Parts: sequence; structure tokens; C-alpha cells
Amino acid sequence: MGFTLLGMPVPSTCILGITMVLNILNSYPSLDFLKGPLGLHRLIEALKHMLAYRMNLGDPKFVDIKRYQDNMLCRSFAAEIRKNISDTTTFPSKYYLPEWSQLNDHGTTHFSIVDNDRNVVSMTATINHYFGAGVLSPSTGIILNNQMDDFSAPTEKPKGEDKLPPAPSNFIKPNKRPLSSMNPLIILKENQVVGVLGASGGINIIPAVTQVFLNHFIKGMKPLCDVKEPRVYHKVAPNEVLYENWTVVTGEHIQLSQDNISLLKGRHHVLNETAAGAICQISSEILPQLVIQEKVEGPLRLNLNLVIRIFGRRPKGGLL
Repeated sequence: MGFTLLGMPVPSTCILGITMVLNILNSYPSLDFLKGPLGLHRLIEALKHMLAYRMNLGDPKFVDIKRYQDNMLCRSFAAEIRKNISDTTTFPSKYYLPEWSQLNDHGTTHFSIVDNDRNVVSMTATINHYFGAGVLSPSTGIILNNQMDDFSAPTEKPKGEDKLPPAPSNFIKPNKRPLSSMNPLIILKENQVVGVLGASGGINIIPAVTQVFLNHFIKGMKPLCDVKEPRVYHKVAPNEVLYENWTVVTGEHIQLSQDNISLLKGRHHVLNETAAGAICQISSEILPQLVIQEKVEGPLRLNLNLVIRIFGRRPKGGLL
């Protein structure tokens, strides 16, 4: 595809996850299928294979993940996975060879920044649950997170329809970092920044960021359309597709098209509506030398700056 992606290293699934999915899709003769309903089916199947495989990851300072990491970045591995994708049907969860129960992280927030020198930041942070660990630092006022909940626990009972055990590579240890779904990205083309992308929403981050990336850089949509396009989510187990169907605060209704719904049902996907998912931001279309107003210590002054258009959805709808 010709893009360079900069993102978080393991134990985040960030670069490995989206690269594996994009490599699977790119192994088809053409990407034109992404513009039709069949593209959504193939995307879901690629996501399911990736989500099952990523549970072998863990903090590389504690577990040997080189084989899994290399495979997730490997085009030939992706091409072999693609051979297991049928255009006529989806499959039960066990078909995707998940060995371990899926991480169910949540409680993230994200922002993207570009300044007038084209320095960029894509940052995702988390306190995990509402109010984190419920502990406030008296000296800083910072709420402490409870991201330890993102570790797999040896005592965790097998869960889901396939009763999968917890992932040993993600077992908790002192100074170890848990597996994460955070996916902040800086996207380069010919060594120039062409986009800053990220999302909040736990396990839903990876499907959301992947779909917005494809909307913008492959389908050629504008930033506002990138994030308004209805999205789908999957966790491998339970074996169901969650599709967006909600009315945002502006009164606009966002719902997967009937053509897409019909095709997915025809491929035997189990579909359920959701009014929640990931909140995604994309920053793109840098426009040079536009005059903006900036307030500094009282009076207004004029600056020449680069202006970047940033679009996203507010929780429960609306536009940022």
C-alpha cells in the first residue's frame, strides 16, 4: 500500500494488529472489493484471524514473542491466512484457532496533535475502569489507573462459548506490562505525514482504527465521512458481529446499510446492533499558510499556521 505506520510497540497490539489485517487484505489481487459489501465480510474475517492470533503476545521483556511478532508482520503469513477466508461463509469461533480467551480492555481516551512545524502526537491513555482504581493521589490530584485488570489471571475461569483459558503470555508479574488494544498511529507517505489516527474504546479500537484508515486512504473518503461511516466490531468469541445503529446528538442516524446487513446474514454472520463502540479521530489534510486567531495573555493576534482538520465522534454521538 506504500504507507509507513508509526505506533506503539508490543505489548500494544497496535502496529502488529493493523499490519496483519492490512497484509491479509492486500494479498487479494485488488483492493477494489473494499468499496462493496464483500469487502466488509473479508475485513471481518481478517480481524477475527488477527484477534485470535494476537493473544499469543505479551511483554517482550518477559516472554518470547518473536515468532508471533514476525508472523504478524509477514506478508507471506498473511497470504496463507487469506487462503482460509471464504467469500461465501463465516465460520464458528474455533475455526480461527484461538487458544486463549480474548482480552476485554476498555476505558481509554485519545487525542491527536499537529503543530505549525508539522510535529505530530498521537496519544492514547487509559485509567481502565471509570475512576480507575478509585484512588486519587493527594499530591498530584491524578486518578490512579487499574490497568492491572488487563492482565490475564491464572485463576481466571475459562469463558466464552468455547471455554478458552487465560493467556499465559499475559499473566501478571512484577514490572510487567499488560497486553493492550491501544492503537495510536502516525501515517507517513513518502516520508511525509499524511494522517494522525487513533481511538478510544478498548478492544473495539483495533477494528475502528482499521476501518477509518481504509475509509480514508483506500476508499478515498473525506475525514468527516471517514468517522461517520458505520462500523462493525468483533471479538472472535462470542462469534457475533456488532454493527452500529444509533442516533447521534446532532440528530443524524448512523446505521450499517441494508446491503451490508443482507450480505453478512447471507454469509451466516450473527448480527447484533450496538449504540456504543470506539470513538475514533483522524487528522489529515494539512493546509499551509492560513490565518487563524490565537488568544495570548489578553489581546488577539494573528499567526500564520498549518491548519489540520480533525474529525471524530463524541461518545453517544456528535462530532468533535
